[in-house]
Amino acid sequence: YWRDWSSDVCSSDLLPLLLAQATVGRVDQGFGLQLAEGGIRIVIFIGYLLIVARAEDVRRTFQYHGAEHMSIHTLEGGDPLTVEAARKYPTAHPRCGTEFLVVVLIVSILAFAVVGKLSPLMLVASRVLLVPIIAAISYELLQLGARHRSHAIVRWLSSPGIWVQMITTRQPSDDMIEVAIVSLERALEADGAEVPPGSSDFHSRPLDRVEAGAS
Repeated sequence: YWRDWSSDVCSSDLLPLLLAQATVGRVDQGFGLQLAEGGIRIVIFIGYLLIVARAEDVRRTFQYHGAEHMSIHTLEGGDPLTVEAARKYPTAHPRCGTEFLVVVLIVSILAFAVVGKLSPLMLVASRVLLVPIIAAISYELLQLGARHRSHAIVRWLSSPGIWVQMITTRQPSDDMIEVAIVSLERALEADGAEVPPGSSDFHSRPLDRVEAGAS
C-alpha cells in the first residue's frame, strides 16, 4: 500500500514541481514557478484523462459512469427508476469523484502558491506533507458546495468539475442504464430505503464466485 501511495504522490505532485524547476525555475523561483507548476499539473491531469479515454475498456467504463450518474439524477429528481426517465438527465453529476479530483487540483495549486519560495528540498517535502491536508480541505469544500448548489456563484465555481466529466462520462446504452438502476435499487434496499413507485424491476441474480473469478 505504501509503495502505491508514494508512487501516486511522486507522479501527481513531484513531477510537476521537477518540470517547473527545470524550466521556469531557472529564472524565477517565486510566483512564476508556482504558476508554471500549476499549469503543468493541469496539463498532466487533463492529458492523462484524454489518453486513457481512448482505450475501449476505459470508454466502456466511462459509459457505465454516465449511467450511474443518470440513475442518481433520476432518484434525486423524484422520478421512477426507469430507462426512459433516466434518459432525461445528464451524465455529469456535481458529487462525482471526478469533481473531487478537480477540487484537489485547484486547492493544491493555491496551497503550493501560498507556500512560496523554499529551498529545493523543502519544496519537495512540502508537496508530500501537504497531501492529506489538501485532500481534507477539498473534501470539505465539495461537501459545502453540494449543500449550496442552488447558488449561481457555487455552480460557477463548480463548473470545472462538470467540464472534466465530459471526458470521464459517456452516453450509455440502455442495458448499461438498466445495470445502474438495478445497482441503485439494491443499494436502496440494503439501506432500508424505499424504491420509488413505478420503478423498473429488471431480472437480476447474484454473481457466482466462479463467474466472478473467470471474468
